[in-house]
Amino acid sequence: MNSQDFTFLVEMLKKRSGHVLAADKGYLLDSRLGPIARKEGYASVDALVQTMRTRNDERLNAMVTEAMTTNETFFFRDSTPFDLFKSEVIPHMADNRRPGSKIKIWCAAASTGQEPYSLAMILRENAAKMKGVTSSILATDISDKVLQKAKAGLYSQFEVQRGLPVQLMVKYFQKSDDLWKIDPNLQQHITFRKYNLLDNFRALGQFDVVFCRNVLIYFDQETKSDILNRLAQCLAPDGYLFLGAAETVMGLTDAFTPVPGKRGLYVRKDKAIAKVA
Repeated sequence: MNSQDFTFLVEMLKKRSGHVLAADKGYLLDSRLGPIARKEGYASVDALVQTMRTRNDERLNAMVTEAMTTNETFFFRDSTPFDLFKSEVIPHMADNRRPGSKIKIWCAAASTGQEPYSLAMILRENAAKMKGVTSSILATDISDKVLQKAKAGLYSQFEVQRGLPVQLMVKYFQKSDDLWKIDPNLQQHITFRKYNLLDNFRALGQFDVVFCRNVLIYFDQETKSDILNRLAQCLAPDGYLFLGAAETVMGLTDAFTPVPGKRGLYVRKDKAIAKVA
């Protein structure tokens, strides 16, 4: 692919999704855009991109953006945040929310649903510790394709074996032909919705917990700072933010501070002293 075509793709993805396509990620173009080119009748990815440059086709632009921003996930990915959710977040919310109230959890960039379903399983397994506090999960992603899979709650044998303990697979999944179907009772507590992290968060309301893991790494510094500052505005004063293992707030925002000794866990800076005391 020539430099003009690559620059066009970089700029389009940045404008539509905030994702920055680094030069060393060019190898993804053939694997992710090749199927689109073939489906649409183009001889190559180059031909597809050249058409996009000369014709503002919203359908093609959306398909390419979705393909390039779809990221891998699996159940209980990087177990630490889920352990912290169970050991830190659940006890705090149980002690600081009235019985009968509901904690709101947002899984941003939820991909094919393994993260919100993992949280739903933890909440179900620890329901007795919640002291009458219930929960709801909003799972969002920019991609229609991954959200459709997440809503269906159908996973292959390979997918359910990646990170999912056998006892939870047996308890919360049923075999459906060659796939595994998630328990509908878990699904009813999760709302899946298409959402772009570049959009205003105000319409989503306030959350007690936000999981925004392994997505900031795809943005430039300015966009990371903007997203983190807006996340602080929609997080409850005593709420928690989870980031990925390779992500940080350092040098990006003064709104959050890490919880000492709790990798990937952050609180609003104005509540940091009370949280860690």
